[in-house]
Amino acid sequence: MQLSTIVEALLIASQNPLTTEEIARLVRARVAEAEDLRIRETEEGKENPPLPEWLTGLAAIGPEEILAAVTELNAAYEETGRAFTILERTKGWKLYTRMEYGEFVRQLFPGRKPERMSGPAMETLAIIAYRQPITKAAIEAVRGVACDGMLQKLLDRDLIRIGGRAELPGRPLLYSTTDLFFEHFGIRSIDDLPNASELRKVKLPEPEAAQPTADAEHQLALSAVGSPAAAEIADPETPSQA
Repeated sequence: MQLSTIVEALLIASQNPLTTEEIARLVRARVAEAEDLRIRETEEGKENPPLPEWLTGLAAIGPEEILAAVTELNAAYEETGRAFTILERTKGWKLYTRMEYGEFVRQLFPGRKPERMSGPAMETLAIIAYRQPITKAAIEAVRGVACDGMLQKLLDRDLIRIGGRAELPGRPLLYSTTDLFFEHFGIRSIDDLPNASELRKVKLPEPEAAQPTADAEHQLALSAVGSPAAAEIADPETPSQA
């Protein structure tokens, strides 16, 4: 049994992405489990042959070997023209259908139509992606217009989230991207964005001294559905419950 096929089996069976370290841990855990069983049965007087060499050879598997196995699998998929590949995202490795089969796969979900974001929404999302965490005032200083509506749309689509409050007068909300953002655009981190290192260093216009109204901030915080700290962020004066 080859390590690459073991990795493939784990990725197929798992409903969630698996990190390189987690895959290596699972492989080592299987070896340890087999060794413990052999020792226990030997102590009980049962004849038990040594573990096969291919299995004991996996006892010290690390991330490097897992990465090599993933590379081997992807090369095999490419060579044989398979309809899927293994990609790494923020939460780990996962099997994905290749893009060229997307129109066929979409037939499985007739009720879900692809939506295009407007230019203003993309501009707002790009500012947040490159300069996160960032306040609404800082976003508006770059765009030159109010962005409450754009922020609301991005929150509704789960592309951005409220990550806390800035240590500034009025403690304005801070916005950052979500895991869905990285999944949707096929990147692992901010560093994978085009020209990330250069654009993150560009000096942005300073926001005006006036802070957003408390009502606007409160409504945006309440709209961040799914945030475990949404209520506390929306009303920082309310103590959290134990």
